[in-house]
Amino acid sequence: MKKCVLAFSGGLDTSYCAKYLTDELELEVYSVLVNVGGFNSEELVAAEKKAYGLGVKKHIAIESTKDFYQNIVRFLLYGNVLKNGTYPLSVSAERIHQALAISDYANQIQADYIAHGSTGAGNDQVRFDLIFQLHNPGITVLTPIRDQKLSREKEIEYLKEKGVEIPWDKAKYSINKGLWGTSVGGSETLTSSQPLPEEAWPTQISKTKSEDLVLNFNKGELTGIDGEINDPVNVIQKLQERAGSFGIGRDVHVGDTIIGIKGRVGFEAASPLIAIKAHHLLEKHVLAKWQQYWKQQLGEWYGMMLHEGQYLDPVMRNIESFLESTQEKVTGKVFVRLYPHRFELLGIESKYDLMQAQESQYGEMNEGWTGEDVKGFTRILANSMKQIET
Repeated sequence: MKKCVLAFSGGLDTSYCAKYLTDELELEVYSVLVNVGGFNSEELVAAEKKAYGLGVKKHIAIESTKDFYQNIVRFLLYGNVLKNGTYPLSVSAERIHQALAISDYANQIQADYIAHGSTGAGNDQVRFDLIFQLHNPGITVLTPIRDQKLSREKEIEYLKEKGVEIPWDKAKYSINKGLWGTSVGGSETLTSSQPLPEEAWPTQISKTKSEDLVLNFNKGELTGIDGEINDPVNVIQKLQERAGSFGIGRDVHVGDTIIGIKGRVGFEAASPLIAIKAHHLLEKHVLAKWQQYWKQQLGEWYGMMLHEGQYLDPVMRNIESFLESTQEKVTGKVFVRLYPHRFELLGIESKYDLMQAQESQYGEMNEGWTGEDVKGFTRILANSMKQIET
């Protein structure tokens, strides 16, 4: 039997693929779950059990959360990346990293095929295909759901016929959870007007009283909460636990897909949104004007390239080097207040705060220049515009 490596999450799409590849194509399926912060130990055990129940030859789980943070997430934070000013690229970033890990495993076991459960109308198909083509030249990529143009209802029907028991009520929504947020897709997100119902959100609201916290940053990385310093991955996860129960970070993103159509998806990302906004506020205090300007341009470009699967383009390493170089003085505290469904940034404290290093205060008394200095400066500043007017 020929070997097929399957990108596996245990959800409806990959469950269908596992069963179809095993039963219909008679392949020896090796399922691979790449954990980037979305699975706890119990969920990993459940996914393994499900994989073997679907008939796979071998199942492995690759723990890659820290590598995911180190190679991708920290640059999204450095760049304050929010797609269309809204979405922290939760799934976009994950898929690239997962595809690379799966690609390496396929080469390791000398697989004949690689399979993934992407549909033909989304971004993930391009991200997976692109990585596999570059890293696994000559290998055949199998995409049963895309090729058969299957709906979720058809997948459920097939699995039921095969006697596969899955909680079909939960299959109503497609949920992808990771370190940098959770996406939620369902029938509502296929419309332009319907909101996701309360039961669709993975994290339910349990806090109603406001709560203050202090975020600690060191050279651009989120390293602590309330002075308790830890590994950035752990801090991101703890912030999500603390803020997610307020319902913070819920939103619906509408964007342009790689294949040229509009897409709409719900997401909850309390930790990424708070971290990005807090990081951005700190940068406003400690970075110079043109550092901020070019960071914004390159951060947005980096996010677009990553979203569209272009992670392996060498320009991405150049942008990462620039972003990292800007973080030398992005160190300090950001004071945050959490409320149900929202948060407020109260201020910052940093030894690199440029506001506190100034001789004068905005809107108050000037100490570093005279009124006559400003008059002369303004006259010179107006020269080019005077020429245009005349």
